[in-house]
Amino acid sequence: MIRAVVFDVGECLVDETREYGTWADWLGVPRHTFHAMFGAVIAQGRDYRETFQKFRPGFDLYEEREKRAAAGQPELFGETDLYEDVRPALARLRGDGLWLGIAGNQTVRAGRILRELFSRDVDLIGTSDDWGASKPDPEFFKRVADTAPFDVDSILYVGDRCDNDIRPAVQAGMHTALVRRGPWATIQWNSSEAEELPTFRVDSLLELPQRIRDFNGSGR
Repeated sequence: MIRAVVFDVGECLVDETREYGTWADWLGVPRHTFHAMFGAVIAQGRDYRETFQKFRPGFDLYEEREKRAAAGQPELFGETDLYEDVRPALARLRGDGLWLGIAGNQTVRAGRILRELFSRDVDLIGTSDDWGASKPDPEFFKRVADTAPFDVDSILYVGDRCDNDIRPAVQAGMHTALVRRGPWATIQWNSSEAEELPTFRVDSLLELPQRIRDFNGSGR
């Protein structure tokens, strides 16, 4: 039985198009060029942070985040950056009596934004900076499992990446759902890993309530 659903943040709940556009502006490169390089880097299976190195060798993402904040340009996302299916999906899952959480690789500052947006909608909001462990580190998923009030095999982790979300969550003993949006899912969607590992593959979070009901009803 799936009794808890925990969501990744970027490109699962939050459309990061605007945020990555502001990074291109910060680097002083055209947004189209930045996005093209970003796609090329992740298509090759490399760490997305290498994109920044291409434009500014020695770039430190955490350090630059603080510089942006000091310059009055902090990382920022809000209600308008949420995918349109997020609110109704959370409401339906909650209506089905499921325990809900949000946990992703995010900064303390982003964690505060998430709490402003979702504190009334979910039971858990955790970030890598809060926990001192980042995906795909097994410790991150151990923290998720320790926080949820159910056995690990009753947790469904929802994400957009096979490498950071689906594979390590499966290795931790969780069920998983891969949502098809954002650059990673688009690139990885037809891979053997994306086809074989997830419990569910969905194009919208609105598919999850019925998929979970069917799964639970099947007695698996």
